[in-house]
Amino acid sequence: MAVLSVNVNKIATLRNSRGGDVPNLVQVAKDIEAFGGQGITIHPRPDERHIRYQDAFDLKETVTTELNIEGNPIPKFKKLVLDTLPAQVTLVPDGDDNITSDAGWDTITHQSFLKDVITEFKEAGIRTSIFIDTGNPNLIEAAATTGADRVELYTEKFALEYGKGNKGVITEYAEAAKLANQLGMGVNAGHDLSLKNINFFAKNIPELAEVSIGHALISEALYYGLQNVVNMYLYKLQDVL
Repeated sequence: MAVLSVNVNKIATLRNSRGGDVPNLVQVAKDIEAFGGQGITIHPRPDERHIRYQDAFDLKETVTTELNIEGNPIPKFKKLVLDTLPAQVTLVPDGDDNITSDAGWDTITHQSFLKDVITEFKEAGIRTSIFIDTGNPNLIEAAATTGADRVELYTEKFALEYGKGNKGVITEYAEAAKLANQLGMGVNAGHDLSLKNINFFAKNIPELAEVSIGHALISEALYYGLQNVVNMYLYKLQDVL
């Protein structure tokens, strides 16, 4: 079964909207783990508009499952990762003003840079993953040459097409996952996965090791409650067996 890592950025956004410490990010992360969540993901950005860099240190001290830190490996981000030593770092080519992630890496153009970054993180004992688009198999092949342990499939296109009733879009993702696995990389996935589409996605990607879900999960929790939603995702991921 794929591991469910819950992205808590939206909890930090809510906290920051009023200042103070409500909701308490660390407590929410603890609760998610108690409810069955198998990992916590954060994606700090340079302006710290949701996740603050200090949050990474606080969560490192308290997360008992796996902490995954996502972001663009600018010097400030690299230092944060090397200082906190999470279980996994996911490299995402975000611009400073991105509202959310909107593209995977061009692993051909940036291959040398990614190799250097990945080597540094792996020497520190951190599992590395590259956020990547699925339409071009050459990008998957180039990702493998960087030394990355995993790729994270960027699933916005899947979610949009599936929502329109186009289930055939899964073929692109299934082929990308199979190729990544054949090249020795694990397969993660994230972006716009939700209760509506996660079961179909997971059933068709047998190589899937981990999903990172934040915006949809927190939004769904407004209706069903956080504990219920975490368990609903776990059920849908288990139901692929």
